[in-house]
Amino acid sequence: MGAVDGGCGELLAEIDAFYQGFGQPRALTEALRSSVLLMPVTDDDRMLTSTFGGLDWVCAFTSEGEFARYLAARGDSDGRGFRALFGSRIVDELVTGLPRPTGVVVDIAGASPIAFPPAEARS
Repeated sequence: MGAVDGGCGELLAEIDAFYQGFGQPRALTEALRSSVLLMPVTDDDRMLTSTFGGLDWVCAFTSEGEFARYLAARGDSDGRGFRALFGSRIVDELVTGLPRPTGVVVDIAGASPIAFPPAEARS
């Protein structure tokens, strides 16, 4: 994996604002859409999804460090490929093409994970 700078500063600041209790939903969603995120892919280069609570989810990461933390939490010592994509592409093109409503969860194994349910990610 080469170094990837997703320019996720605005997204991370908006996530922090939510954790502090004064986040703005529209600003958070716009920051997601404008950030370049790392999205894990399967061995055959397909989008990796997980089901939790009856919903499908796509994991996305703000950095290679966050992605590595996720892999370690899963016990994945072999690593996994990823694609660097704008959040807008993930929610407008990839997630909308799936057969079931699918949300996006960012930095799920990190200190400040945040989830965008299917309707929220597209707003």
